[in-house]
Amino acid sequence: MSLAASDTQSSPHSSVPPWWRQAVVYQIYPRSFADANGDGLGDLAGITGRIDYLADLGVEAVWLSPFYPSALADGGYDVADYRDVDPRLGTLGDFDAMLAALHARDIKIIVDIVPNHSSNLHEWFQEAVAAGRGAPERERYIFREGSGPDGAEPPTDWVSTFGGPAWTRVADGQWYLHNFAPEQPDFNWDHPDVREDFLTTLRFWSDRGVDGFRIDVAHMLTKDLTEPLPSRDELALIPVDGNHPLLDRDDVHDIYAQWRSVFNSYTPPRTAVAEAWVERSRIPLYARPESLGQSFNFDLLLADFDAAQFLQVVTDNLELAARSGSSSTWVLSNHDVVRHPTRYGLPRPERLAGGGPAVRHGETWLRSRGTDPVLDAERGRRRAAAATMFLLGLPGSAYLYQGEELGLHEVVEIDATERQDPHFFRTAGHDIGRDGCRVPLPWQVSGPSLGFGTGDAAPHLPQPEWMADYAVERQQDDPESMLSLYRTALALRAQWQTSEALEWVESGRPDVLSFRRPNGWRVVTNFGQKPYRLDEGPIALSSTADVGPDDGVVAAESTVWIAPQG
Repeated sequence: MSLAASDTQSSPHSSVPPWWRQAVVYQIYPRSFADANGDGLGDLAGITGRIDYLADLGVEAVWLSPFYPSALADGGYDVADYRDVDPRLGTLGDFDAMLAALHARDIKIIVDIVPNHSSNLHEWFQEAVAAGRGAPERERYIFREGSGPDGAEPPTDWVSTFGGPAWTRVADGQWYLHNFAPEQPDFNWDHPDVREDFLTTLRFWSDRGVDGFRIDVAHMLTKDLTEPLPSRDELALIPVDGNHPLLDRDDVHDIYAQWRSVFNSYTPPRTAVAEAWVERSRIPLYARPESLGQSFNFDLLLADFDAAQFLQVVTDNLELAARSGSSSTWVLSNHDVVRHPTRYGLPRPERLAGGGPAVRHGETWLRSRGTDPVLDAERGRRRAAAATMFLLGLPGSAYLYQGEELGLHEVVEIDATERQDPHFFRTAGHDIGRDGCRVPLPWQVSGPSLGFGTGDAAPHLPQPEWMADYAVERQQDDPESMLSLYRTALALRAQWQTSEALEWVESGRPDVLSFRRPNGWRVVTNFGQKPYRLDEGPIALSSTADVGPDDGVVAAESTVWIAPQG
């Protein structure tokens, strides 16, 4: 059976397929990547100083999580100024220097745009609060009168994504909507100022030379808040089919059509990828060339290390990509989820009462501070290497999260006093939050911050002692390290990612998946516990170090790549 996304979509300025269709994109969480000034917080100069590392790794683009001025109420996703750099991370001059250095090594850059909400420190929100009831400044956000005899209760009983009420009251008695933390008031996207200002922001960064944009919660911008507002229970019964009051509304694509006009006004056109947690059938709406052009699929984040689930995920998402004319995206880890070596090293993930997968695998393990269930770290590493090689063999773009190339596990050794994630605080610690995947990277095997910083300052999140075993310095020259595997895999992938087609090859075992790309490369992943005998070879690369090119087997829980014959 053959599946393919469109191989013909190209920019309006060229017949060559756009670079992003099969790019390897490396996500950098700036505050935790590298600290050049030694204050314990990662910065833009730190990234610039590590560009040789990125080039040696073999990535084609960097996705930069928010670096804008922010109070860090939500790790930078509370933006106070969309057209500047947080002074703790650098200056616009530092950004330009970083961008120039990336481009000099032929690495593209995608920046995060957070359009659903701003920081409560944004000048517009400060003006809105100061202006008072009925002032036009409040119309850029969503203010409402409270309920009850004196308006002392929120307008609705809605709960925010981070827990707690979705409304916060200001001094004059009105309430404002925030689908996330109180420090993140939602914009009113019906207001022309909001629409025009974001067009200005897109042009600002495009003019500076950025190559694309990742759109945070792209499905949440537009809202229908016609009175009477539904209760929380009523809201849960409304289908999310394009007409839901708060989620995935059809009219959000009017915004993205405007954005696409801006993107296409540049040569080459700027790219965009949507973070849209929507029903599978609606993903193509965001990935269409007249909209954002590409949309994340998160299905592998929710899948067990299981052949049937991986087969279904790939089949579904290649079909969706063909429908939209885009290419698919593949991701195993990011800044919002438990790192995949940890997920894969735990017993089968817990399931919610309805039978669906847990939103973030391993939450029970995190809440128990890593004691229950017991993590099998080596098995997690083995499965992670196999899953990564499977993913890198697929047609489409691959998104890697900083530190996964080191095989890093989730960090649980963070005291409540050191945590930063609003998930943790707004759920009274019931939701342990995302700090464990955001701990600064270990570059060296020793030193106050394992080479993350240049001075004696402690990193902004604590690094446990075991991270030294995963340091770049330790893995750099080890041919059997995870870092070496990633480097070799990306170098090989660059040679054979041409057509976006894929052909499944019958393996004869339900726990073994095999597919071939049009250029002849074959990928075989053994999800089972018994070795799998190959019918061809030699093996060009194995995720398991003790398998040689002529062994003729795929070891348990591993992946091999087989080069074209002849």
